[in-house]
Amino acid sequence: MEAVNAVHEDVAGPLKEESETSKLISFSVGDQDYCVSIENVREIRAWSETTPLPNTAKFVRGVINLRGAIVPIVDVSAWLYGRHTEPSPLHVIIVVSQNSRLIGLLVDAVSDILNVTVDEIEDLPDVAGGSASDYISGVVTRNDTMIALVNLDLIGELTH
Repeated sequence: MEAVNAVHEDVAGPLKEESETSKLISFSVGDQDYCVSIENVREIRAWSETTPLPNTAKFVRGVINLRGAIVPIVDVSAWLYGRHTEPSPLHVIIVVSQNSRLIGLLVDAVSDILNVTVDEIEDLPDVAGGSASDYISGVVTRNDTMIALVNLDLIGELTH
């Protein structure tokens, strides 16, 4: 998959010109839409059972063997909301690369590929007592729907 330019400085490195377009893959978890930069996506695959590991974070479902690479699978619903997903054959794993590590994101469905410019990514408002900015690095609006840009740096740190 051809790399595209960085989407947001906090997510993928230095920004290019604001008029430059980047691609994001959007997906759903429950009733909410999220996205990640397409440059981080290595593969989208159907749900497959994981091998659980002891003493891991509650949002890590386990690991899978992906062509010889052991990949931790993060239940995005459990990570963001504390609600575990009951996976079915309709669920999807988005395999992303973050700082040379592969991580699988268990999501309900992949929705779309979005073309956005950097100036279309809005910063999160400061919310008293909230730590949403730890999980989300920005918001994109499409057709009156807000799509949150997932902070892959944090997932990478938590699964290391």
